[in-house]
Amino acid sequence: MKLAIDRYAYLDSPIHHWQQNYKIVGLIGLIFSFAFINNLILLPIIIIITGIIFFLSRLPFSYLVSRLRYPGWFILAVVFLLPFMVGETVLFQWGELTLKLEGCQTAAVIVVRFFCILTISLVLFGTAPFLSSIKGLRSLGLPQVIVDMTLLAYRYLEEVGDMVNSMEIAIKLRGFDKHRFKYRNLQVLARLIGSLLVRSYERSTRIYQAMILRGYGYKIPGKKRVKKLLINPENYQDLLATVLILSIAISLLGLDLFLTIR
Repeated sequence: MKLAIDRYAYLDSPIHHWQQNYKIVGLIGLIFSFAFINNLILLPIIIIITGIIFFLSRLPFSYLVSRLRYPGWFILAVVFLLPFMVGETVLFQWGELTLKLEGCQTAAVIVVRFFCILTISLVLFGTAPFLSSIKGLRSLGLPQVIVDMTLLAYRYLEEVGDMVNSMEIAIKLRGFDKHRFKYRNLQVLARLIGSLLVRSYERSTRIYQAMILRGYGYKIPGKKRVKKLLINPENYQDLLATVLILSIAISLLGLDLFLTIR
C-alpha cells in the first residue's frame, strides 16, 4: 500500500511550475468556493473548471481514477438513499419505493462537489513533492506542530502499508485464503489487526524517542525562523495565476448567492 501522492511531481506543466505557496492559496480558495455551491446551474461550471485545471496539470487520468475509486464508492453509498428520502415532488413510484426530485438534486450537488474538490486536492498535492507542500504550508503560517504531525503521518502511513503487505504475503504463503468466509479466517484477520496495532505502537514509540534524542522540540536561543513572503515581485506569474483563481472562486460564490436570493 503506497500513497505516492506526489508520484507525478516531476512532470512539466503550468501547474507544476506554479510555486507551491501561491498554488496552495489559490486552489484551497477554489476548494472552499466549491464547497459552498448549492445551485444546480453552477455544477457544469465547476466541472468545466475542474477539468481545465486537471488538463493543465497533465496528470494521467489513471492516477485520478485510482485515487477516486474508494472515496467514490463511499460517497455513492452515503447519498444512495437521498433520492428516496428527501423531498416531496415524486418522479417515479413503484410500490413503496418513491423517487423524489429534491433528493436527486441534493445527491447530484453532493456528488459533483465531492469529486471536484477531491480532484483539485489531488492536483494541489500531486503536482509538487510532498515536502514542498509541507514547506509551503509552514511558510503560510501553519503551526509547526501541525506541519510536523502531517509529515510524520504521511510518512508513517507508508510504513504501515509496507507492514501490511509483508503480513499479507506471510499469511498467503501459509495457505490463508481471504476469499473464504469462515470463522478461522476471522480469527486470523483479528490477530493480524492486533499484531499490526502493536507493531505500529512500538514503532511510533521508537520514532518519538529517536526524535527527542536528536533535540526535537528544543529551540536554539536567539535563532529565529524567517518566513517567506507570500507576495514576491519576482514571481508575478504565480501571483497572477493565484489572483485569477481566487477571482473565479469569489465570482462563483457571488453567482451562487445571487441565484439563491433571486
